[in-house]
Amino acid sequence: MEYITIKEASVKWNLSIRRIQTLCIEDKIIGASRFGRAWAIPKEAEKPIDHRVKSGKYVKSKEDTVATPILKWAGGKTQMLDDILNRMPDSYGRYIEPFIGGGALFFKLDDANSIIADSNPELINMYRQVADRCDEVIEALKLYKNEEEAFYEVRAKDWTECSEVEAAARMLYLNKTCFNGLYRLNKKGLFNTPFGRYKNPNICNEEKLKAASEVLKKATIVCGDYLDVLQKYAKKGDFIFLDPPYVPISENADFKRYTKEQFYESDQRNLAEEVDRLVAMGCKVMLTNSNHPLVHELYGKYKIEIIQTKRNINSKGNKRKGEDVIVTTYDF
Repeated sequence: MEYITIKEASVKWNLSIRRIQTLCIEDKIIGASRFGRAWAIPKEAEKPIDHRVKSGKYVKSKEDTVATPILKWAGGKTQMLDDILNRMPDSYGRYIEPFIGGGALFFKLDDANSIIADSNPELINMYRQVADRCDEVIEALKLYKNEEEAFYEVRAKDWTECSEVEAAARMLYLNKTCFNGLYRLNKKGLFNTPFGRYKNPNICNEEKLKAASEVLKKATIVCGDYLDVLQKYAKKGDFIFLDPPYVPISENADFKRYTKEQFYESDQRNLAEEVDRLVAMGCKVMLTNSNHPLVHELYGKYKIEIIQTKRNINSKGNKRKGEDVIVTTYDF
């Protein structure tokens, strides 16, 4: 009989790794066997039937909407999800992502025991409002139009002077209608991406926002520097996914800017020291970055794998290919 791992079953059945672990422990997957700390699942095993009909806690039916990112984000990890999922630890405590960005992995895992954070207060406000006041955000979004004049009027507003719901709707609107969905701030901290000139962007996708809201409601959402977040929340056994601003591979690569502050080489070195601290305390860490010599220097003691990727932000198609690396500090 052929077997697959929990990670492979997660991709096959569109269930989170933690949910499949729970189903294995509760003997809900026929033929699943435990070998040490890992589970082996028969390749021909059928997707588990929902045994909690009222809550639907463990299984998403085909009719259910699976949550996906609600922002297009420079450096987002949607295209790398399979590579990331195949390298996740078989078991872990909490899921922590302190550079949440677009949150592709967070939404895919749909883990009820998650902590997500970012130093970008506008981004965190948007996620909090979608979590707690999704219907109000949707109603605010319905008022926006895909018109150039309207776009620049909205862009000129200071989000800190808007209500929390209005600020969230503004961010979503600008993301859907600006050029390439590129979130970019100038040195004054002002959003400065131009109008995208799309014919019919889906400014208000109610179904998608509501699905995201259900996942976000279950998470602890924090606004803060990644070092502060990790030092406060990370504990032994936690899985930490780090997707920091990348080391630039060219002089013009400036899409690393989530906030008006830059992420310099010294910051990359501080991050590497934090990874060492997390590993020493028993955390399982995965990190993504560009395939740059500095990254290999900083993380050479761990496993580094090179992944071929596409750069959707570049306006020139022949320059959209790139190489990322995935660093893992544990066996998988």
